[in-house]
Amino acid sequence: MTNRISETDLILNADGSAYHLNLLPGEVADTVITVGDQDRVEGITKYFDEIEFKKAKREFVTQTGRIGKKRITVISTGIGTDNIDIVFNELDALVNIDFKTRLVNPTLKSLDIIRIGTSGAIQADIPIDSLLASSAAFGLDALMSYYKQELSHKEKALLKDFTDILPTEYKLHPYIASAGESLLNNLGDGLLQGITITAPGFYSPQGREVRAKSAMPRFMDVIQNYRSGNQRITNLEMETAGIYGLAASLGHKALSLNVILANRVTHKFSQQPAEIMDKYIQQLLQKLTAI
Repeated sequence: MTNRISETDLILNADGSAYHLNLLPGEVADTVITVGDQDRVEGITKYFDEIEFKKAKREFVTQTGRIGKKRITVISTGIGTDNIDIVFNELDALVNIDFKTRLVNPTLKSLDIIRIGTSGAIQADIPIDSLLASSAAFGLDALMSYYKQELSHKEKALLKDFTDILPTEYKLHPYIASAGESLLNNLGDGLLQGITITAPGFYSPQGREVRAKSAMPRFMDVIQNYRSGNQRITNLEMETAGIYGLAASLGHKALSLNVILANRVTHKFSQQPAEIMDKYIQQLLQKLTAI
């Protein structure tokens, strides 16, 4: 018999909605787009034909609507994998748990979850204002240390080759997770692809040094020189590995699309970031409504 999930493991609001997201079962579409920035939600849903509802609580802004017959939920996660932990567990609960009985549904639903966010390239040949699909991601945060993972032979090999080149003084314990294959094939077709590093911060964890001194001064050189077969690390950001890891653990498919606004090697930054993001949002919506 399935165990009932306790009130302290799955916290609900007084109206029966998920604690942080403030959403009710039925309000999440089978296709979900995640963004870091709250304002980017409107930047996507302005292209919808219909918006069913809008909700906001803390940094989590959600809108569900339709383009033609395609129902899509857009939700802001805020920055970092700690927020991803909240968003993905509550999205899964909303579609796979009966909130009244607190029992897992007998038939589980698998969501298609697509992140579109900004990122910095670490290879000189990756142009700014391009769009890159993360085929996999190395997480330098601790999130997936708390969840069981089942890695493929390919993932194990990629991770071993990465841990082998990390200097011991870095004291890093990375994990790996991969994109949903069907989403990568459908939405990533024709795009630049590569391995993303998900960092637990924006400054020193991504090789930046402003005033505080880095404990890993060779970090950028190390990750730029990583090779495993024909695979290389292409970019840095703060959510993808957590998204991929939790999606896999919960039985969902995920893809991270990275708008390259900066190149860390050439030190160039986009001169039109808002316009470039809008261009790729429209491109993503066109592809989503076609599949």
